[in-house]
Amino acid sequence: MSLASRVSLPGLARQEITCPYCFVEISPQRIPFRCRGQVGRRQGCAPVLDEELAAYTGSTAGASLPPVFAAPPRSGGRADCPDCGQPTHNRVCPECHNPLPTAYCDSPGRIVALVGAKNAGKSTYIAVLLHELMNRVGTELDTSLVACDDRTIERYKRDFARPLLEERRLLPTTASAATAPREPLVYLLTRTRPSKLARTPLAGMGRAKHDALALVLFDTAGEDLRSREVRDLHLRYLEAADAIIFLVDPLELPGAHNAIADEAQDREGTLGEDPDSEPINIIARVTEALRLRHGLRPGERLPVPVAVALTKIDALGPAVARQSALHRSRSGSGVLDLDDRSAVNEQVRALLHDWNAGQLDLFLSQQYADYALFGLSALGSMPEGDRVGAGGVRPYRAEDPLLWLLYRFGMLDGE
Repeated sequence: MSLASRVSLPGLARQEITCPYCFVEISPQRIPFRCRGQVGRRQGCAPVLDEELAAYTGSTAGASLPPVFAAPPRSGGRADCPDCGQPTHNRVCPECHNPLPTAYCDSPGRIVALVGAKNAGKSTYIAVLLHELMNRVGTELDTSLVACDDRTIERYKRDFARPLLEERRLLPTTASAATAPREPLVYLLTRTRPSKLARTPLAGMGRAKHDALALVLFDTAGEDLRSREVRDLHLRYLEAADAIIFLVDPLELPGAHNAIADEAQDREGTLGEDPDSEPINIIARVTEALRLRHGLRPGERLPVPVAVALTKIDALGPAVARQSALHRSRSGSGVLDLDDRSAVNEQVRALLHDWNAGQLDLFLSQQYADYALFGLSALGSMPEGDRVGAGGVRPYRAEDPLLWLLYRFGMLDGE
């Protein structure tokens, strides 16, 4: 399939909304409201224990909130509480009672799943990708990235931004969700594009188009994908995903040893010691879950777009560095450069075959109707011990997989 083509993505024309927390599908007409409660001197409902939210979080802490009530007919984005009469715009999932942002309800987003072995650098990638979307890349694309709840804000600052970006400490390997349960980071990425009339004398008659993407990220340990029970409990987002980003540590590929820079030898992977570190095993487990979800027959390929990214390309030696496609800076023009995308894709494919990892490319082509290959570096340089290198965090093309998915979702133009 040509990289310049677009595919009919599953769910793009769907009418239902997928909750980004419990991943239940909801009819827009069934989305209930939460009363605004008592604010200052204004009359309103008193907080009560929200049993559905407490069950989701596993704790009653923070679950005492104003009550939830069913949406009245033709309520739109506003309703009056039947008990206190106060208007509210606060909507929640009818199953888990987590908040659903207004923009997400009005423009159902797309759930992007992030998956990788425990040595692939997922935590670092999450920290850097979100920072880039909030700053440089967000400015380039005229997008906003907003956390959907206070839990996401707190966890991102505590577990990702503060240690890596402020204190310049490397993030620890993720513990299994079986021993350290955690919640996803849930963001709403919104992009505003002017209508085609905006460039004509009728600009005042045109309406801007608002596209929304639910970015739901789990920092997943490799062994979580081996245990079906843990996977079903903590990684339900795999079955609800509209697209997947697989992170692959090139140091875990069997033939990449000779391409590793001398100063990176001590960062080699654990291939042969831990089957959960092998990219093909991780991708195969996820593929199995997705095939069950879609009910595919043997020979049928999954319609879910998949981005497969080699991480830590800063650790690769001069032989790879001379290849211009992988190390050419992105134009930053606010569109997807299709020629650049194709060149990088083909070079990464060639590297996989050179490193005796061609079976990964073959497996992807057999299982997925639409996949693309990437190379990126979240840090930009090799760390020094347990700390970021002296130059600080300097990400290189970390945003590329998401930009390709935005193009696939029709949220980004290509040229």
